[in-house]
Amino acid sequence: MKEVDKEQYLKRGTLAVLGVLRDILRDQTPVMVSHTRGQFISRLLFVDREQLMIDYGSNTYDNQVALDAENLHISAETQGAKVEFALPTLHADTYEGLPAFSAPLPDVLWQIQRREFFRVHAPLDPVFYCHTQWPDGTPARFRLQDLSLGGIGVLVDGQLPENLRLGETLKQLRVELGEYGHFEVDAQLLQIGQRTTVSSKNETLSIPRLSFRFTRLAPGQERQLQQVIFALERLARDKANRFQ
Repeated sequence: MKEVDKEQYLKRGTLAVLGVLRDILRDQTPVMVSHTRGQFISRLLFVDREQLMIDYGSNTYDNQVALDAENLHISAETQGAKVEFALPTLHADTYEGLPAFSAPLPDVLWQIQRREFFRVHAPLDPVFYCHTQWPDGTPARFRLQDLSLGGIGVLVDGQLPENLRLGETLKQLRVELGEYGHFEVDAQLLQIGQRTTVSSKNETLSIPRLSFRFTRLAPGQERQLQQVIFALERLARDKANRFQ
């Protein structure tokens, strides 16, 4: 992003920064803590005019490395914007009797409004499936291809109904996410396309591809989905690093 563009998203001063972080705390939005030696997913525990507190991660090694790190990057993806800020260091502390990180409230942060959401590809193994009904009431099963806080892209098992139209809303679309759980949401059809692949027999196959927009995510669903996006992004990065 150009600096002139990024400047318009800058929140400066205690009240502006505090307002954004309080929203993240209220909604329990997951945060990604990143530094030169790694990253982990956590959440805000407390924030006031003087400091913020972040929960310890699930891995003891990650927590110790974070305490030794400098120039940490904190980010959170909400439905409306991506929030980013920097912390010079983290300090070992406690919150309600449990270990936590603390740091002074940052002077500035970026709240980057966007029209499109970051999308992450679903793994090829295991396959994640979605279950719903077509508008005529017949069962439908999709293979999840990518997902974001705004919606999903899927590949269709079988043929599309003849009268399927853009703008149709599928009720209680169940998105299966393997070890990450599942959620149900109403989704509006935005795009109908085709994905072309070559089979093991060297045959060209065309598979229907659909793009959906979530009509509404509950706060708990948004938190769950963000956790999944962070986790899949990390898995993809780790896999790419192994093959470098």
